[in-house]
Amino acid sequence: MTEWIKHNLIDLEQCSKEEIELILETAKSFKEVSARDVKKVPALRGKTVVLLFFEPSTRTRISFELAAKRLSADTINISSGASSLSKGESVLDTAKNIEAMNVDLVVVRHQSSGVPEMLAAGLKAAVINAGDGCHAHPTQALLDLFTIKEKFGKIEGLKIGIIGDILHSRVARSNIWGLTKLGAKVTVCGPATLMPVDIEKMGVDICFDANKVIKESDVLIVLRIQLERQHDKFLPSIREYAKLFGINRAKLEGCKEHLLIMHPGPTNRGVELSADVADGKYSVILDQVTNGVAIRMAVLYLLLGTKEKNEDNKK
Repeated sequence: MTEWIKHNLIDLEQCSKEEIELILETAKSFKEVSARDVKKVPALRGKTVVLLFFEPSTRTRISFELAAKRLSADTINISSGASSLSKGESVLDTAKNIEAMNVDLVVVRHQSSGVPEMLAAGLKAAVINAGDGCHAHPTQALLDLFTIKEKFGKIEGLKIGIIGDILHSRVARSNIWGLTKLGAKVTVCGPATLMPVDIEKMGVDICFDANKVIKESDVLIVLRIQLERQHDKFLPSIREYAKLFGINRAKLEGCKEHLLIMHPGPTNRGVELSADVADGKYSVILDQVTNGVAIRMAVLYLLLGTKEKNEDNKK
């Protein structure tokens, strides 16, 4: 199996198929740790992980914090409102001051695309992108890949439908990179106003008929309508969106019996998914949350717990 040499994890676009598979394989052993009575191993004892979140987050932040603590690392939580950023300090200066306290890794989430990459270029500490603007969310895509592979035993050859606000979705972009590199056939579906220009250049098909995508897919990744990132009127109404692209029990008539329905959360019930679908037999949403801890343990371990990286390999 390939050896991990990267210093940071910014997006799956920058990862090879072999590197993605290494993360997934590493996560398998760490999932077992979380099922023990004592949910801790000493793999990162003495390491310090900073969680630098400039956007609200519950699942991702807690998942990273749990992952670090289960590896015996020390964690520090910093939000923009509780830092010198509120006094006008730049993001990079804040990060450099934190790094000067000899921390080992910074997990960053920011509303602007490119901030994690900027920090990675300016810091000696390792950087993990926990979501930046509409650009990327690599660990969410990895936990989705892990969940799919856990259920099917493979990813290659599966038909994956990604439905919703593709334009503003960092989850969609990272999933597309990961899924296509592992051999899945990906179709994106949503309103034309929420479909990025030239998205097919990423190796996906486009379909505007949600019913067709539902019937043909092995896995549906349903995205949240991200009103907080929409500065223009992209939809006539949420009600119309739910009618055309929301998934309810009636639309699942005739779907594949082994269908998996996924959602990165938080779910707008009655919009993207009806309550009975979100809690129904096809849903693996809570499995995704569980697997998120294992994936983040794997990423933290590969960046900090394996042998020291040569600075020439910093990417």
